[in-house]
Amino acid sequence: MLSKLGGRLRPSIPRDDGRAQSWYRPQSRQNQEIHRNPHKLTMTDPLASRPETPVPEVVSKPQASPTLFEVALHYDMPLSIEIAQRLEAYCHALWAWNEKVNLTRHTDFETFVARDLSDVLALSRHLRSGEQVLDVGTGGGVPGIPLGIIRDDLRVVLCETVAKKTKVLQDILRQMKLPMVVHTARGEDVLKVQRFNSVVARAVGPLDKILRWFQGSWHAMDRLLLIKGPRWVEERGEARHRGLMNKLDLRRLEEYANPITGVRSVILQLTPKPSTS
Repeated sequence: MLSKLGGRLRPSIPRDDGRAQSWYRPQSRQNQEIHRNPHKLTMTDPLASRPETPVPEVVSKPQASPTLFEVALHYDMPLSIEIAQRLEAYCHALWAWNEKVNLTRHTDFETFVARDLSDVLALSRHLRSGEQVLDVGTGGGVPGIPLGIIRDDLRVVLCETVAKKTKVLQDILRQMKLPMVVHTARGEDVLKVQRFNSVVARAVGPLDKILRWFQGSWHAMDRLLLIKGPRWVEERGEARHRGLMNKLDLRRLEEYANPITGVRSVILQLTPKPSTS
């Protein structure tokens, strides 16, 4: 349809009756916004509406704890695999009981090796094959039980005054089928009925106290072997001051360091002086 305007013919525009020019009607809120402000265009990432692909979580396998054999080797204390396994079995039995009865503060292989095994190995180097050894105040069985495991050529007897501890030790020895005897008694009382080549003690008291215990027992032993810490020199001075060393010879057999803490320990040997008469 044509209309005449200003002498020219122009196409007439039909009225919008709701049907004409439907292509011009906005179809969405976004189209309406573009229609009102065509210069404000927002680009939409076509991938944004897609669900994220979950990234699989990488779970690392926990590393196995080192065995007693490996820990001992690390600290330059080589053991046979058989002996290391038996020491491991002793540790596990001791730690299981330790939850009920206070026996030890050392409940991991590293501390056991550095603190306990180092003492036992040092002590074992000064014991002759076939010796009868009495471990006085053994507590949780150190040094006696590990000593008997490492040196099956020794005859080791344990004594402890706390009855509940001796029951635990008897159970551990029964589990491990170790041929050791445990006495619920003081060391000097055991020496009244049995003689030993070596009496050993660790962490049971200062030197003067130990020497008073055994003043009347030297006839029942060849020597007393003590595992002492860095205060042993002061303890020796105190024992001399009290006259407890007058008839005894003291010899330092070995000095060594804890491989973790560096604290030094010694093996002391005490024997009666030869009679001059």
